[in-house]
Parts: sequence; structure tokens; C-alpha cells
Amino acid sequence: MEQPKAVKVVIIGSGPAGYTAAIYAARANLEPVLFEGFFSGPAGGQLMTTTEVENFTGFPEGITGPELVYRSRQQAERFGTVMHTEDVLEVDLSNRPFLVKGSTHSYLAETVIIATGATANRLDIPGTRDEEFWQKGVTACAVCDGAAPIFRNKPLFVVGGGDSAVEEATFLTKFGSIVYLVHRRDELRASKIMQKRALENPKIKILWDSVIDRVGGDKIVRHVIIKNLKTGALTEMEAAGVFFAVGHTPNTSFLKGQVALHDNGYIKVVPGTSKTSIEGVYAAGDVQDNVYRQAITAAGSGCMAALEAERWLSGII
Repeated sequence: MEQPKAVKVVIIGSGPAGYTAAIYAARANLEPVLFEGFFSGPAGGQLMTTTEVENFTGFPEGITGPELVYRSRQQAERFGTVMHTEDVLEVDLSNRPFLVKGSTHSYLAETVIIATGATANRLDIPGTRDEEFWQKGVTACAVCDGAAPIFRNKPLFVVGGGDSAVEEATFLTKFGSIVYLVHRRDELRASKIMQKRALENPKIKILWDSVIDRVGGDKIVRHVIIKNLKTGALTEMEAAGVFFAVGHTPNTSFLKGQVALHDNGYIKVVPGTSKTSIEGVYAAGDVQDNVYRQAITAAGSGCMAALEAERWLSGII
């Protein structure tokens, strides 16, 4: 491995947060270096597994996730961002400058922006895997994908029992003919107010003590097999979409506890900023956001991180 080079800004992670941070940092002449990732996940993050993106400002006709990633990357590169399509294996935030080690390249950075995102949790159900119906009716983001034409006026299934599952089911009632909430227990884990919302919504039906045994179809999802865990009975039901709502896992393991995290594993930032518990280290995108988790909010927080890094380097803050 080469000897570490001294730089002003290293951005760890790609996607809308990382690329936007790079665009702003590069335009400020900070000559940023960006690690896109490789084995840890596709460069570009969750957008790389998203088909149509119809809610990102500036694309009235919509745009595919990979195309949005490609354009964002081009824009960051245009202003001089140095890109490495490799994983960061280790960081040392205990001394300044901060040491960032990739699989091939290493840097001593005056500031670091962490934009490694979060990975949507998925259950290993036959028919839902990448080479099967993933992104062909199976998804992990109702807000991102729920308005797609294939889901309109069709039966939809949400897997989960917490607040997120109820929120996603409620959202999907705007589009589906009926929304089934599939929960393996006989009571929801969601808060009381969210349970009330689900139970009183005429378009939500809860399938208690049940799991999806498998998902089937042709080019897209057409049906699911529901298994009742108490009786073992299998029932085939028409379906156009299956939405996992079983949480996300923020990609922070490489940090080895060097920055403060919330109990759920997301990076703590000073409210209204991207500042972490370590001065000169910033977090942007889904790695610090377990509420909105949208491409547009990730991009906005990437902008914030770059501006804060620039000001810190200038001695303004």
C-alpha cells in the first residue's frame, strides 16, 4: 500500500450524500478525495437498486436510480474530485490529521465526511432475492416506490410490525386497493397511536401470526403464499407488491465506535448540523438519518457537511 497523502477532505461513501458533498467541496477548491465503496456495497448506495426515481427535484419525467448516481458522479468528477472505487478498511480519528486507509489508497485528512448510508434489512424469502423479484415488485421503501404504476389499485403486502411498518402501510393505502400488514405475532410492536391508526384504517388488513412463505409471479410479482404460524396453513393471495419494513442497518462498523452513535446505531450529529462528536468529522445522508431516508434529504445533508468542513478549515467555526 502506498504512503498516506495529505489532503484537506476525505469523503467516505457515495450516493447522493457523498457525491453532493464532493461537488460542494470541489467547487470550494478543497480538492476532495472520495471513496465510493466496492465490496461493502455498490458505489452509489441504495439508489443503485432503485428503478424509477420520480420525487427528486429537477426530473419531471423521472430518472432511474443508477442514472441519477451516474450523473451525480460525473458532476463531482467534473470539478476535480479524486475518486477511488474501493472500500475504506480502517480510520483513525484519535489523532490529527485523520488517517483513512482504503484497500489500495491511504490519506491523512484534515476533515472527514462520512456518507456510508444504511442498508435496508430484508428477510430471506424465496422470490424476494436480487435475482428474483427484488425491484420487480419487492422493495424496502414504500415512500420511494409506492406510487409506481405496477402498484396502483392492486393488493399490496407490508412485512413488519413496528411504527415504520404501519407508516408504510398507511402511505400505501393511497395507491393500493388494499394493504395487508403481515406480522408474525398476535400484536403489533408499534406505538399505541400507530396501532390505532392501522386498526381503524379500512384499507389495512392485518394478517396476524403470519409470514410470507414465498413470492411468485412472471416478470413482476403476481402473488404471495402466506403461512399461518399457528396452524401451518398456506394460502395463496394476489399481490402486486411486497414491501419490507423491518428496519435499516447504518453502515458504521468500520468506525469501530470512534464517533458517538445513537442506540439504533446511527451516527449522532449536533441537531441542525452534520457535526459528529469529533471536531472536523461530519456525517451526511442515511448513516445519520433514520427518519427521512430519501435521496433528496441525503443530498441536502451532503451539502451541509461540505460547507461545514469548508468553514472549519477556514477557521470560521
